Amino acid sequence: MTPVFAGVIGICAMFLCIALGMPIGFAMGLVGVIGFGLLISFHAAFIKVGVIAFDLATNYAIGTVPLFLFMAHVLFASGIGKDLYDFAARMLGHRRGGLAMATVGASAGFASVNASSLATTATMGLVALPEMRRHGYSLSLASGSVAAGGTIGSLIPPSGMFIIYGILTETSIGDMFAAGIIPGVLLALFYMAVIAIRCKISPDAGPAGPRYGWRDRWQGFRRTGDVIVLFSFVMGGIIWGWFTPTEAGAMGAFGALVIAGMRGKLSAKALWDAVYDTLRTTGMIFGILFGALVFNAFVTVTTIPLNLVTWVSAVDLPPLAVLLIILVLYLFLGMILDASAMMTLTVPLFFPLITGLGYDAVLFGVLVVRMTEIALITPPVGMNVYVLSGVARDIPLTTIFRGTTPFVVADLIHVALLLAVPALVLWLPSL
Repeated sequence: MTPVFAGVIGICAMFLCIALGMPIGFAMGLVGVIGFGLLISFHAAFIKVGVIAFDLATNYAIGTVPLFLFMAHVLFASGIGKDLYDFAARMLGHRRGGLAMATVGASAGFASVNASSLATTATMGLVALPEMRRHGYSLSLASGSVAAGGTIGSLIPPSGMFIIYGILTETSIGDMFAAGIIPGVLLALFYMAVIAIRCKISPDAGPAGPRYGWRDRWQGFRRTGDVIVLFSFVMGGIIWGWFTPTEAGAMGAFGALVIAGMRGKLSAKALWDAVYDTLRTTGMIFGILFGALVFNAFVTVTTIPLNLVTWVSAVDLPPLAVLLIILVLYLFLGMILDASAMMTLTVPLFFPLITGLGYDAVLFGVLVVRMTEIALITPPVGMNVYVLSGVARDIPLTTIFRGTTPFVVADLIHVALLLAVPALVLWLPSL
């Protein structure tokens, strides 16, 4: 049996395990160990597993995961999600579709202190959706803006997807964080434009709300000013080199404790819940990463990535055509896999190919994260849609998916813009 054929069998076996309900990290790790053992030796496979476990446990960069997660959980307990939405609603609520725009803006703000798109969707679903329904918004626009707004969390740092990509490819997490800021702001503006167009076509979809005076707006800003300062300090410190992403996570976690204490929200129960949720989520992420790294070792031994590069070179396709094919493949994979699964399964295969064609690792990372996040609002495995459906059980899934369709179009235009103007991604990291 050739290594390539063994690799194909291993990949099929892994998908079969996942289809049968096996956790993705365990499926990748199991297939990786067995495949590596059959191709090299099981003694070498067990040694490789030990080396990967040690490297992962002692990886300085991976400390960003629990630190930023802890910061997010503490700030969530302090009620920052509601405050961000309230401020955005006071600024934009008087426009047609203003509350939906406020939802997008608040999602971008909440994403700046939260590493999870799903958590952003759940929070905005609890905070923003009832307000839009109370003001007579159409269910498709209201639910679509909440589900789509959650995907901004993939780009606004600290992004959990950027951390995973950086660990899988050994790309600077600080550069990835910096690269996501401009595309994240642009995506929020794209979504707001979609809402404005929708309300221009159907004014009843998003009725205008009351106009707030500047005094009320200032009061709304004051309740979010502490978090804005924390985000600016943490992200500014990374971009300007004051501290590493891991040190930034520590500063952010400490700042979140201070903010929660000043707001009177730092109870013993809230602190315990934040620690417990952080440990649980971190364990899940570490399990997926460990399985992915073991599976990556097996895939490397099969020489599939090398053969893929050789085949593409022989076909003589333009580099842009290869990149577009991969991005379209991500779009279809997103219909059957969730975002984290898609990234851990595909990046080890495509990364050597794309960098071999001369594309920047940071640019490819942003594009990959963008495509994986589009998967969060496309059927049938649109995790953001299912999370929102769990929050608002009376809204049918079909209504939510119909509401996200215009935002998916905006996503594709956004990806095309990043491809056409790479400086939007690479300018901040170049500083």
